[in-house]
Amino acid sequence: MTINIEYEAEKRLDIPYEDIITRVVEESLDYEDCPYEAEVSVLITGNEDIRQINKEYRNIDSPTDVLSFPMVDYERPSDFEHLEEASEDCFHPETGELLLGDIVISVDKVEEQAEKYGHSQTRELAFLVAHSMLHLCGYDHMEEEEREIMEKKQEEILSRGGYTR
Repeated sequence: MTINIEYEAEKRLDIPYEDIITRVVEESLDYEDCPYEAEVSVLITGNEDIRQINKEYRNIDSPTDVLSFPMVDYERPSDFEHLEEASEDCFHPETGELLLGDIVISVDKVEEQAEKYGHSQTRELAFLVAHSMLHLCGYDHMEEEEREIMEKKQEEILSRGGYTR
């Protein structure tokens, strides 16, 4: 498992963010029964940088808490069964790891939302990583049924990892 974490925000989180990210990425892939070693990249940035990324990729000119950039196209969410047949582009040529994608998190939003929802920054960061990992596994929340499925999975991943409110 390769988890590349880059911290580019000026504001520092006073929590063990690398450990939290690593544990939630691993827990998410275990929960979704991913049969492969995987590679995920995580960028921690501030509101201004995530606003620019959001504008460039989604045409939304405002900061957001987390962005997900999946590298895999699934027939169904977490359908890892046919990836090897479908595309060798899904795997790193040297390590053989499944290239899941990229996660971008705003440190400012971690702080703001932890305060807003009355829980710790640790729990908020874990939530954002779990949410984004589900996107990297092919889940979405555009429809009500999809949203309910994602919310249930997020809570189960967080509970399994001990990240409760």
